[in-house]
Amino acid sequence: MSKVVLFGEIMLRLSPEGFNRFVQADKFNVHYGGSEANVAFSLANYGINTTFVTKLPDNEIGQSAFNKLRQFGVGTSNIINDGERLGIYYLEKGASQRSSKVIYDRFNSAIAESSIDDFNWGEIFNDSNWFHFSGITPALSDNLAEICLIACKKAKEYGITVSCDLNYRAKLWSEDKAQKVMTKIMEYVDICIANEEDIEKVFGIKAENTDVNQGKLDYESYKIVADELLNKFNLSKVACTLRTSLSASDNKWTSMLYDGDEFYQANEYEIHIVDRVGGGDSFVAGLIYGFLNNLSNEDSLEFATAASCLKHSIEGDFNLVSVEEVQSLASGNSSGRVQR
Repeated sequence: MSKVVLFGEIMLRLSPEGFNRFVQADKFNVHYGGSEANVAFSLANYGINTTFVTKLPDNEIGQSAFNKLRQFGVGTSNIINDGERLGIYYLEKGASQRSSKVIYDRFNSAIAESSIDDFNWGEIFNDSNWFHFSGITPALSDNLAEICLIACKKAKEYGITVSCDLNYRAKLWSEDKAQKVMTKIMEYVDICIANEEDIEKVFGIKAENTDVNQGKLDYESYKIVADELLNKFNLSKVACTLRTSLSASDNKWTSMLYDGDEFYQANEYEIHIVDRVGGGDSFVAGLIYGFLNNLSNEDSLEFATAASCLKHSIEGDFNLVSVEEVQSLASGNSSGRVQR
């Protein structure tokens, strides 16, 4: 049976109701989320055995995050209870031509203050066959960058597939530091996932004839980017999500996958957005699900893209959809008609 280990931070998300702005808010809706936690939830929801590795404060807020993971079937046996606080992020959802905004309050969070001795990766990887993390985790502290590198090295010793979602966050570190840290880590990564900006920001590999701020993507140029990235780090696969932003409310969404021999591009969806947070994470989870279930590269990509399309219609970070719903959309049932 497949077992996926995921390492990262789960945070408390506070959002004004609906599409209210921060300055309008007199109350906040509560959600929990974080890149690797979102992937863990989706996989558990699809019936994959998962264990989420993190550090939570030993207080009621930490326990609430712990309970949320358990509620949806995510493995919690490798969560450490220590530290002072849970990271928080505030989300103001955009609409039409007004962009969404994120404000982080995660400095000195429990996971960011982790030490190398906190995690026994030999025990954590027991009976596991997949390890996933994102570029957010090593960006949180120098210690976490070192811990991620140690974890990846140990995973390779155990013959475990390692996947990384680059997830560059300019509010967490500079492009220069990201390149320095991630270049070391990528030596031990098998599958790299990125959006249309990440590869340029982290490794300086730019897609020509593309301007994401103007909603202009040249899909052919991303083949060159994927090929360069795959060969630079001897990866087995590179996957990119490709978002054409028509506005904060309406996007086009597709993806591509390159395995060193062949390029695959998924069906493109026109999306009216309810909540875009976690869209990339749901794509990652869909890919991992497909690969673990021995789907073809093409079918794995279509499943992942359909899953992430559906996530944009769901409030909160977690992708509350079933395998059957994803398969239905991937097979072409995109009308949105009432199911009776």
